[in-house]
Amino acid sequence: MTRALTLLDRLARQREPMSLAQLTHELALPKSSVHGLCNTLMSFGYLRRQPDGAFLIGPRVMSLAEAFVSGTDVAQEFNALWADAGFAPEETVVLSVLSGGDALYVAVRNSARPLGLAFNVGMRLPAYLSGSGRATLAYRDPDEVRRLYAAGLNTHLTRKGPRDIEALLKELALNRKRGYSIDDEAVREGVYSFGAPVFDASGQAVAGVAVCINKALLGADRGERHRDAVLAVARTLSQRLGGDVKSAATRQRKAGGHS
Repeated sequence: MTRALTLLDRLARQREPMSLAQLTHELALPKSSVHGLCNTLMSFGYLRRQPDGAFLIGPRVMSLAEAFVSGTDVAQEFNALWADAGFAPEETVVLSVLSGGDALYVAVRNSARPLGLAFNVGMRLPAYLSGSGRATLAYRDPDEVRRLYAAGLNTHLTRKGPRDIEALLKELALNRKRGYSIDDEAVREGVYSFGAPVFDASGQAVAGVAVCINKALLGADRGERHRDAVLAVARTLSQRLGGDVKSAATRQRKAGGHS
């Protein structure tokens, strides 16, 4: 079993056909053993063989991937994260998904510290203002962002935040480059947040998490510890969804933000 899984993992990471000789070399196993493993995996549909004899991942693997995705829910994983940790976060942490041009809050872990802004599941805020919303928007195609806000950025909760689509796109590009977003009192005066994207197994940014802080309490490090904390939450959630923050973000930065 271990050898078979190692073989499949090596082919998955290679992302191109490998010959029996290559697999034998990579796995450091006898050629006869690798040949037997390949035949067994082919008989179950986990491998397929090209006319030139090279091996590829087979279609049966897709059923495993589909079962994993169908059994995974980002809000469920978010809530399980805190249950597993066994403690409450220092500050309020929220999870949102895009719903049209809004950030729809699907899970909230409130801090015991009073913030003056109550977050509840089902709450909506303009995604271009909220930290978690911006973190997700940053990985959307710029044309999609333009379509979402074709009527303009008409809703402003405070005097801060982008005033037009070009200013928003410029900010999203900066968010994408550094890997996190900042809401500096755009949602509510005195409230500051860091947001980070959550990626699924396909490499798509499917949600955003944000930590919400009283700006007066940011501290000498300007909130770096909170930023690092929310990045860690996003990374862990992405891993639970089968995603990889670093590789997904790198691919999308190279593509100019297209996803």
